[in-house]
Amino acid sequence: MEPALIALALMDGVSYAALLFLVALGLTLIFGVMRILNIAHGSLYAWGGYFAATLGLAITGFALPPWLALPALFVAAIVIGGLLGTVLEFALLRRILDKDPILQLLVTFAAFMVLEDLQRLIWGVQPVFVSDVVNQLGTLEVAGVTYTRYQLLVLPAVAVAAFVGLRWFLGRTALGRQVTAVTHHREIATAMGVNTHRVTWLTIALGGMLGALGGALASPTTSFTPGIGADMMVLSFAVVATAGLGQIGGAAIAALMIGLARSFSIYLMPELEVLMPYLIMVAVLLIRPEGLFSTVATRRI
Repeated sequence: MEPALIALALMDGVSYAALLFLVALGLTLIFGVMRILNIAHGSLYAWGGYFAATLGLAITGFALPPWLALPALFVAAIVIGGLLGTVLEFALLRRILDKDPILQLLVTFAAFMVLEDLQRLIWGVQPVFVSDVVNQLGTLEVAGVTYTRYQLLVLPAVAVAAFVGLRWFLGRTALGRQVTAVTHHREIATAMGVNTHRVTWLTIALGGMLGALGGALASPTTSFTPGIGADMMVLSFAVVATAGLGQIGGAAIAALMIGLARSFSIYLMPELEVLMPYLIMVAVLLIRPEGLFSTVATRRI
């Protein structure tokens, strides 16, 4: 394999892993606090991408300053992720919190289908794409390969900032410690005076923003079409399962593993591109069924 091809595969893998990690981070955060595998999370990725592309096209259409294109991606993620996350939490998730896990999966899958249909009603079935940010930031040359600054610098930087910011929030702030307390034991946290309803709302809204941020940041490099949310949902589940449910640090490593494996398979064995993430997940779960970074939980009596 030529050095230039190796460099290209590495850069593709890292940039894709950054997007995958953001979506998986929101998913694992929600599961850590609420113990719900929220299938509707995949729709937040799609909505974030569509809304970001819509804002980008509006900036161009109204001849607004081009530098607004990059901040618009973050605005789109905060608005659509926070809004949809809040609606899901108040209207749905808090009502199934103590229900059977199978019912939780069915209900969140139904919410996913509703959001997918609403997405088609609003944006139709034609591809939506805006590349202004990528064009503005330009390209650079690495190991003889010309690559976009947006994918090589911006995407990994945002993923690292999200990881560091979330760890700081959970470990260094009073509200973050309340989230951690609810994660470990909801009943005891409630008895100690923690407002668990506020914590769960905050968790869903923040997780929704992270999922939507993944879609918003993908919109300048990916054409958004119906079904893209389902694809990312399955891949983020693979990341979470590989790392272990609720493992934030593990999700970063698992996303990098899957992103690089997928990228190298594209250049070496294209027929394995779709299969590679799931091969990694199955190989890990056969050896460690609880995931790479999970610890054995104590049994409650």
